[in-house]
Amino acid sequence: MIGRIVEVADDRRHLFLSRGFMVVKDTEGERKELGQIPLDDIAAVIANAHGLSYTNNLLVALAERCAPFVLCAANHNAVGMVLTIDGNYQQAKRFDVQLAASQPLKKRLWADIVKSKLQQQSDALEAAGAPFIPLQALVRKVRSGDPDNFEAQGARRYWGLLFGDDFRRDQQSDGLNAMLNYGYTVLRATTARAVVAAGLHPTIGLHHSNESNAMRLVDDLMEPFRPVIDLKVWQLHQHGESQVTPDSKRELVRTVYDDMQTSVGATPLMVCTQKLATSLAQVFMGERNKMDLPLPGLPLDLAASFMED
Repeated sequence: MIGRIVEVADDRRHLFLSRGFMVVKDTEGERKELGQIPLDDIAAVIANAHGLSYTNNLLVALAERCAPFVLCAANHNAVGMVLTIDGNYQQAKRFDVQLAASQPLKKRLWADIVKSKLQQQSDALEAAGAPFIPLQALVRKVRSGDPDNFEAQGARRYWGLLFGDDFRRDQQSDGLNAMLNYGYTVLRATTARAVVAAGLHPTIGLHHSNESNAMRLVDDLMEPFRPVIDLKVWQLHQHGESQVTPDSKRELVRTVYDDMQTSVGATPLMVCTQKLATSLAQVFMGERNKMDLPLPGLPLDLAASFMED
């Protein structure tokens, strides 16, 4: 079952556990109950308000179900995440093989991720009516470990082609940057859940190496899916949205439920992250040679919306 991404974005809210439900209650006035959601339906909770309170037993219950509880700071950036430490029955064994993975293997896997990301960026540019050949040409040039750093070269070209020459990607800025932050927070939570469920350690990455980043593997594996968020932000901007609003947040959350093209047919993006993380664990275990990356092409619902536009 595909779980729900639940965001709590209003201050003066209290979250607690009651009979298998996460209950949301107002903390002022009559302290009314505002709603409840079955815990088994939740894929992740995004805490995106400053005045929230929540109980420890709720966090425990979410962790037991491998549902991340994401803490957001200013500008919709994720700064913390509560995750389970027991996500897979083979977890200890998978940690061992993950740690033992050779450098040549990790370089080969990272090159495959970079190629997939560049292809998805090319597809996003084509859908937006922007020049896409420069990104597509880089795909064939990527070597093991991406020593030429085509990922960064592609990014420098990509942002200007998609959003215009004046655009600069800045996590601290508002407007389109804040919308990208929010979309990436949703995607990061989705990918973190997939990584933990696959029995992998989120800190032990393939390429990302920032010593202060506890989600290095998560950030590695979400790379091929980022262009889906980028394109949705571009589309929202074309329709007059330039800030994070309740409507734009709903649209960005919906992207993780859109079907992508895979080797077994149309598959929701959320499931694609699960398949990718599981396949990576299988590569580490010596059970397969390649990761299960999404095929070229836009998510089907997003592609259909462009045809309607």
